[in-house]
Amino acid sequence: MSAEAPRRAPSAASRPPNAPTASRSPNKMMALGDLVRLYRSHAGNFGEPVALSAFGLTAAETERLFSAYDEDYHISRFFHFSEAGGQKFSINGFPATHVSLDAEIETIL
Repeated sequence: MSAEAPRRAPSAASRPPNAPTASRSPNKMMALGDLVRLYRSHAGNFGEPVALSAFGLTAAETERLFSAYDEDYHISRFFHFSEAGGQKFSINGFPATHVSLDAEIETIL
């Protein structure tokens, strides 16, 4: 390979299993369907609060992701943020530690 040739990203097979993927890049947001599935895996049922820290994101990613969804009226009406014990995050300037989702969010997936 010449020095001028562009470098290619390693294939998925050659990356360690815990290596970041494109879905975790700062420019890509977790898809709403993926977020709902992850929420349900932690909550069990809709309406149960889940710690924002349980989503496995950095503090900046958590704040960016949930703030973005909170800004969209058609999505935010299904999100309910609360403050309890645990790591605090700033969701559009408001402190929150947990989120619960309404079951009706499935109508927009």
